[in-house]
Amino acid sequence: MRPPPRTPNLLSVALALSHPRTLAPPLLLLYLAAGGVAGTLARYGLGKWIPTWAGTDFPWHTLIINLAGSFVLGFAVRASETMPVSPEVRGMVTIGFCGAFTTFSTFSLETVALLQDGQWGRGMAYALGSVAAGLVAILAGMAAAGAAFRPRL
Repeated sequence: MRPPPRTPNLLSVALALSHPRTLAPPLLLLYLAAGGVAGTLARYGLGKWIPTWAGTDFPWHTLIINLAGSFVLGFAVRASETMPVSPEVRGMVTIGFCGAFTTFSTFSLETVALLQDGQWGRGMAYALGSVAAGLVAILAGMAAAGAAFRPRL
């Protein structure tokens, strides 16, 4: 007897979507678009709200959004390994929502702005801290999902 088919991982879904000869099913495109809209609106709302309590002297809003997005991405990837999740829902959360929610280009621009303003220490701390904390957030999200969901047998 053959083992049950394995759920495709995020990389295989992303590679299949990016292959020039692969047309994504229309339903998947709708899920990706819905996730993108939700991620965009969440980023916009949080980007307006976070500076009201964190201040505007440092790009806290971008840092917090990127860390939250990293956590969500790590959680979603690990959760989809341990529970049945359709490719559409997985793509909606990982590619659609997280892709629109996180802000690498804004992070890069803000880092350059700090450096050009002569704030080398803050700029480097922001760049290195964002990357290090982003990796920790991915691992934390994966650990949280691992604790929340038991592997399928």
